[in-house]
Amino acid sequence: MKRLLVLTLCLAVLPLIRVVAQSEVIDGIAAVVNNDVITYSQVREVIGVQERMLRDSYRGEELANRIKEMRLRALKDLIDRQLILQEFKKRELSIPDYAIEDRIQQIIRTEFGGDRSAFVRTLRAQGYTVARFKEITRDQIIVFEMKRANMKKDSVVSPAQVQAYYDKHKADYTTPEQIKLRMIVLREDDDAGGLPGGKQAMAEEIRAKLVSGADFGRMAQMYSEDSTTQEVDGDWGWIDRKTLSEALASKAFALRPGEISEVINIGSSYYIMMVEARKNASTKSISEVRDEIEQNLIRQEENKQLERWLDTLRQNAYIKIYS
Repeated sequence: MKRLLVLTLCLAVLPLIRVVAQSEVIDGIAAVVNNDVITYSQVREVIGVQERMLRDSYRGEELANRIKEMRLRALKDLIDRQLILQEFKKRELSIPDYAIEDRIQQIIRTEFGGDRSAFVRTLRAQGYTVARFKEITRDQIIVFEMKRANMKKDSVVSPAQVQAYYDKHKADYTTPEQIKLRMIVLREDDDAGGLPGGKQAMAEEIRAKLVSGADFGRMAQMYSEDSTTQEVDGDWGWIDRKTLSEALASKAFALRPGEISEVINIGSSYYIMMVEARKNASTKSISEVRDEIEQNLIRQEENKQLERWLDTLRQNAYIKIYS
């Protein structure tokens, strides 16, 4: 499975998928970039896995809209890729053969345990020759190196920029208040074991046993009707306020470690909670995250430089997208 995935990713620039729903065009021209053509099948191949996931999760108009957006993003990426390859050719640059061979040898070592025969068999099973795979690898190297060459590596980030970023994104470096929670849940529409008063009376009896020293985990195993936590002794682990509904969170976060809540009735359910421990909210200092922020800012500047370069290529090219 891993081998197939790696090769699929490497071959994603090619029109592999030919069989699609009858309502769709099997193949045709998706875009023209100067003198080069990008086909619909190339676009579908780039997003093949993601599109299948969308079809499993969405239906109707929402599915159609999401697929349309995804295909448009993929088409734009393919257009940029073609512009980069054309610019490489225009500058009369070249990639040494050993760079391509080194990359292929790396794939053989890491994904096929050094077995070149297994690599070749996998290629053939997908309908490709080694020569064609080398062409694909060459294009990947060109795109990567051309992008890297047009992103300056000497960007300098000032302390003021770091401070401004930290102040704006302080929430990203803050861990909210947390509690380690256990909970027992009873629901009114289930059997109350013949107790007068139904599940509320049953919940009150369970709480009384807990207050008297009964083990919370054991009681959760015996009585809780929350299928997700019953078998783990009612353990919710470490949670913040957003994990629970507002009504439950306000009660849970008011408890002290070791304290057992009153029986809480919400709708047709009854809850008993116990907080085992708590952590106060904390924010990392700027000194703790300075290096991370600097790297984020450098990456942002590099991406801006790359986008400016790509914009220049787009503006100087003939690009026609077919709907």
